[in-house]
Amino acid sequence: MSHRLYDIDNIIESLKQQKDEIRLQIHLAGSEVRDELSDLEKKLEDLSAKADMLRKEASNTSENVIEAAKLVADEVKHGFERIRKLL
Repeated sequence: MSHRLYDIDNIIESLKQQKDEIRLQIHLAGSEVRDELSDLEKKLEDLSAKADMLRKEASNTSENVIEAAKLVADEVKHGFERIRKLL
């Protein structure tokens, strides 16, 4: 199971890097794009906090929780892709 947590950590790091790249371009964007980025940043923060919790309780973590975390990560990733298309 720790291998799957490692996968989530890699996904989160990639998403954080994408967020930082978008943040650099966002000053040129409209308020709708900034609002969407703000929502996605909140989801990414929540996902990161959940991954930390999973790591602390890895022996008690179910596969369903890990899969749910990956679904949130996919949602954030697709949101970043939408923002990139708007920039």
